[in-house]
Amino acid sequence: MKTTRNYYFDNAKVILIFLVVFGHFIRSFIENDPYVLALYKTLYTFHMPAFIIVSGFFAKGFHKKGYIPKLFKKLILPYLLFQVIYSIYYYFLYNRNSLTIDIYDPQWSLWFLLSLFCWNILLYLFVRKWNLTRNNALFIAFAVGIAIGFIDSISNYLSLSRTFVLFPLFLLGYYLKKEHFTMLRSNKVRIASAVIPAAVFIFMISVPEFSDKWLLGSKSYEQLGGKDIFSPLSRSGVYLLNIIMAFSFFSFVPKSRHFFTKWGASTLYVYLIHGFFVKFFRESPYTDLLPPIQSIFLLTAASFILTILLSSRPLTSLTQPLIELKTSKLSRLLNDLKNNKKKYTEDMKY
Repeated sequence: MKTTRNYYFDNAKVILIFLVVFGHFIRSFIENDPYVLALYKTLYTFHMPAFIIVSGFFAKGFHKKGYIPKLFKKLILPYLLFQVIYSIYYYFLYNRNSLTIDIYDPQWSLWFLLSLFCWNILLYLFVRKWNLTRNNALFIAFAVGIAIGFIDSISNYLSLSRTFVLFPLFLLGYYLKKEHFTMLRSNKVRIASAVIPAAVFIFMISVPEFSDKWLLGSKSYEQLGGKDIFSPLSRSGVYLLNIIMAFSFFSFVPKSRHFFTKWGASTLYVYLIHGFFVKFFRESPYTDLLPPIQSIFLLTAASFILTILLSSRPLTSLTQPLIELKTSKLSRLLNDLKNNKKKYTEDMKY
């Protein structure tokens, strides 16, 4: 039985993965232009938080039999495989003296796979095992996310920092219902949502000392400038900013089907593969050829094209054995090509 996909969430995921690719591309220019830096920080206030909220929303079936083993196959096995692939790729790209493969230290964007698996485990503990009420669960999750910043030893190792810091957003997504997203699309909310991103962008320009590292969730307070009484307040402010900006984004996501909606089913492919292109770009001489502002327009187009290509049926069919560890898409593609060839041959007879 074929499952009907929700166009709204497919649209949201496509737009968000495009912004993730775009954000990674413009990272090369944030040191030289304050406006690009402000744009970069503005994007990071909501694109991954919104992705995490959506992921939590779709984790409502975590209690079903076989959910965790299925999730292990979907997330951890690709994580291990791409951890090896990226390690080999970086070995050649950066001309390193030795090849090191450390499965405990996620390569760049692979942290999301590891954290997503852990968020589902934490969700099971909070909701099923400990049977916490919604308010208590959210309070504890946010409290842990704030407190974890005081532990200097928790960082990128096994993506522990991001796992605990960003789990409250995943948990929030789990508790959201479709009606909440419908409410966000009201005219009053949209009017406010249209102003908020512009205000955040202006804030980022006006307060350049606000570090983008606060938005990553991977650093301890000591790494962010020192532990003091204001550190928990700063992280609380970041949480509030994440939620407001994510909800502002959701208020403008179209709910009907568009030409890009179908790519919403392939965002994991884009997420895992686009890093090869972004890392190659960062090592290329292109970053010195054009001023940052001009490059923004070119990189917008490049990000859009790359998102399309990595979401395309031929590429997802070829890479499915690596990402989903199966070949169903490739088999269907080959069968379609075979049938089209057969049909073309029969038509030529007439």
